[in-house]
Amino acid sequence: MSDLADTQLVPPSSVVLVSGGSRGLGLAIVTALLDEGVRVAAFARTVTPELEKLAAEHPDRVHVGSVDVTDLRAAQGFVREVEQRLGPIDGIVNNAAIGQDSLHVHTATDDIARIIETNLTAPLQLTRLVVRRMLGKGLRGRIVNITSICAQRGFPGLVAYSATKGGMDAATRSLARELGGRMLVNAVAPGFFASEMSAVLGPTQLDQIVRRTPTGHLTEPVEVVPVVRMLLREHTNINGQVIVVDGAASI
Repeated sequence: MSDLADTQLVPPSSVVLVSGGSRGLGLAIVTALLDEGVRVAAFARTVTPELEKLAAEHPDRVHVGSVDVTDLRAAQGFVREVEQRLGPIDGIVNNAAIGQDSLHVHTATDDIARIIETNLTAPLQLTRLVVRRMLGKGLRGRIVNITSICAQRGFPGLVAYSATKGGMDAATRSLARELGGRMLVNAVAPGFFASEMSAVLGPTQLDQIVRRTPTGHLTEPVEVVPVVRMLLREHTNINGQVIVVDGAASI
């Protein structure tokens, strides 16, 4: 069986939109797509030097912007810019999210609202925006939602965050049904990365996760990217699924 990294992606004529594409997993996804010849549009609240470098290296195939995913008007403007510069979007990776670092009883109402708006409401709105345009153009697009094992296994201090990721898992299944095969909708649920998102758990809890993970290490972006690439393939029948990539830590 061939490696997932060797499977055929969406054609080079495709345009994939990646939210939260400036660092970590998002930046790794952008880089991998560019390596395959795909045109990529990426935005984040802050465009990092790493993302700016990719844009400079691939001026004809990359469009980047500083956009807050919760700002629907700004997202609409960015999508229009992408269509004018790169062409119609036929793939989207919802990666932008914020974390949480407080027990639920200590989490302020405004913080709960901000987590829900960023991690659930905003990607649903962005998906609706792009899907409407894909349907209008008759495109059989691909939608990949980046969720989390937090939606499937409980972790203290991540109640609101987990609720949003569980919501995206449920939305993935429902939207796949709703679109009836005209587009393919899937989610990828990574384990904890050794990043700022994992810092909220503290070293003790992270050590416990590592010890109970058969592969013996936290999830790395390089382990998640091939799955995202597979779900963006031109020919695939995977639809409405949540694929966990965590080294079996959540089993």
